[in-house]
Amino acid sequence: MEELIKVVDKNGLIIAFILVGLLTWLTDLFSKKILDSKIPGSAIAIFLALVFGYLGGVWAEGENGLADLKWFKGLALLGGSMFRDFAIVATAIGASFVLIRKSGILGLISLVLGIAVFFLAGVGLAWAWGYRDAISLCTIGAGACTYIVGPVTGGALGASSEVIALSIGTGVVKTIAVTILTPIFAKKIGLDSPSAAMAFGGIMGTSSGVAAGLAATDPKLVPYGAVTATFYTGLGCLVCPSLFYLLLESLF
Repeated sequence: MEELIKVVDKNGLIIAFILVGLLTWLTDLFSKKILDSKIPGSAIAIFLALVFGYLGGVWAEGENGLADLKWFKGLALLGGSMFRDFAIVATAIGASFVLIRKSGILGLISLVLGIAVFFLAGVGLAWAWGYRDAISLCTIGAGACTYIVGPVTGGALGASSEVIALSIGTGVVKTIAVTILTPIFAKKIGLDSPSAAMAFGGIMGTSSGVAAGLAATDPKLVPYGAVTATFYTGLGCLVCPSLFYLLLESLF
């Protein structure tokens, strides 16, 4: 047992890859065999990862989920910003630049519309929760864009940890909803072409949710949705703590 602990301690990242791989494989198998692929395996995996993270944090009395436990400390690196950004950028590999250029105006409109609509929805949600200051409203509004834009905005504006946590939670709920609902409504909304996927990615914005949802719909559409979803995150990080905050500050 001591030797095993040493091996795990020295190869934390490899153990993390194995754990994530097993979780992904098992949830995908469960989705296909039990649920007839009606709910994507990736959505189930995300939900279970959140549950395990919560339980790990409670058990270890820490703030990093399962990574607070010695056996799973490699998850801190695997779930860090470096691998996250690498994964987001990698999803765009394979997209046709010609098709991207053809959808340029459509993608731009979807980006502006998507960020504005979800930000306003998040601000409305924050208002319903009782927040009245511009910093809290802006942070939670940014979280409704994506769970990455939320903490970036909150950190830039000096929001409280409670508000930042709410912004992340709001973004995670959106990600799971997009992941589950995309394959269900894909045919009804005409999500069957690269142009439609780019518009969808620009409106929804959440890179992981869009990629997972499109993967369950048609894997060939993933790179196109990921392109605009990635730009969505970058644009959100730019305008939420600056332009949108100034607008909210003038109002409240």
